[in-house]
Amino acid sequence: MNEAVPKAAEVLAVAAATATPCPPIRDLFADGDLDAAYEVQRLHTERRLAAGHRLVGRKIGLTSPAVQRQLGVDQPDFGALFSDMALDHDGTVPAGRLLQPKVEAELALILGADLPGPDCSVADVRAATAFLAPALEIVDSRIAGWDITIVDTVADNASSGMFVLGDIRETLDDVEPVDVEMRLHRGTELVSEGTGRDCLGDPLTAAAWLATTLAHRGEPLRAGDVVLTGALGPMVPASPGDVFTARISGLGDVTISFEGESA
Repeated sequence: MNEAVPKAAEVLAVAAATATPCPPIRDLFADGDLDAAYEVQRLHTERRLAAGHRLVGRKIGLTSPAVQRQLGVDQPDFGALFSDMALDHDGTVPAGRLLQPKVEAELALILGADLPGPDCSVADVRAATAFLAPALEIVDSRIAGWDITIVDTVADNASSGMFVLGDIRETLDDVEPVDVEMRLHRGTELVSEGTGRDCLGDPLTAAAWLATTLAHRGEPLRAGDVVLTGALGPMVPASPGDVFTARISGLGDVTISFEGESA
């Protein structure tokens, strides 16, 4: 193992434990060393599992071409979802739980069958998907000021924070992911909007990429996993007292509140 991997993992763990964002960790690695960054993420996952947390799925990040250009990459990334990251629809993010939260609306897949790969197609994803649900991902960064490159965000579990699924479940017979339209409101203000095409051209394409990538790493997606397929529109900073509601056509609403009074 690269000796910088446990050092970077410790820096990020201390930032999370103390609620004190840390400087970027990219300088610990050679430029663009994604393999090392994923090793940091894997170590984080192993430690969480050893502590008794349960892996419930994966998230896909960097599905927007604009964000990929900003970070100088040409592919998405992924992170792990744990059971303690899940919130109920219309639930509340506890004050102090996250460091620098931002909200983005997504389409979630709930798998009904394994996706063992190693070359998963969109047809494979269709066959394995039991249900679709509207979702909000509350992304977070342990890196101060969101001063991140691809190496920083991958090591930091793809800037994962928490997530919430709406109560409505539909099948691919009823909703076509590429055609969905999303509108995200903070209170009554429209703050983000987009379509299924804004997620790597099609959320199912993003899921097929994830399934193939994980299968090659020996960590295939399994029945029951939740897959957050990536943002359908720009992410929006969240403050105490904020209430966010996303409406995704064909799937209804999903809402989350942030504890505390807004300024």
